[in-house]
Amino acid sequence: MAALKVHGSPFSTATMRVLAVLHEKELDFEFVPVNMGAGQHKSEAFLALNPFGQVPAFEDGDLKLFESRAITQYIAEEYSDKGTNLICPQGKLKAILSVWKEVESLKFDPPASKLNWELAFKPMLGFGTTDPAIVKENEITLAKVLDIYETRLGQSKYLACDCFTLADLHHLPNLHYLLGTDAKFLIESRPNVSAWATNIIARPAWAKVLALQKQ
Repeated sequence: MAALKVHGSPFSTATMRVLAVLHEKELDFEFVPVNMGAGQHKSEAFLALNPFGQVPAFEDGDLKLFESRAITQYIAEEYSDKGTNLICPQGKLKAILSVWKEVESLKFDPPASKLNWELAFKPMLGFGTTDPAIVKENEITLAKVLDIYETRLGQSKYLACDCFTLADLHHLPNLHYLLGTDAKFLIESRPNVSAWATNIIARPAWAKVLALQKQ
């Protein structure tokens, strides 16, 4: 039995973020599906792993973690000698990586997640009709963020530096869903952003994350 375990849903953006890191690091792990429709994420057993009742939860032996970005940071540091190097260990590049990880979490994720909820998840889960006002508001917000990305990606192949890092990887789940919606124009209309998104989504590790959704 693998020492590393991920408890979550293969369709959850937060779970997908953790799975992507594990595949990039070429680590063996056990995926434990959590049936959120049946309320398993609110069960006593799951709350012992994540008291907030949200996926994912992560185990490495006796270590239990939650919050996807904290998990990815732990994996990238703890298993730095495995697979793809996803961090800049010191100096100015480490500081720049920290900046762009914050940008993803605080600037990109909120409008991208709201758009994906309205355009992808609501219809898929049968949770009502898409709200055009919410879509428009978040398209405007995300467009402003992506204008800054367009400039940055004209200076650097990836967000933090010229190599793929956590700053890029953290975007993958929301980018994946956005590109399947009418909001994809926000990405495709910006050449540098579009090239970057196409590049990182084509990574073999990401293909393995998506393959889990088909099992």
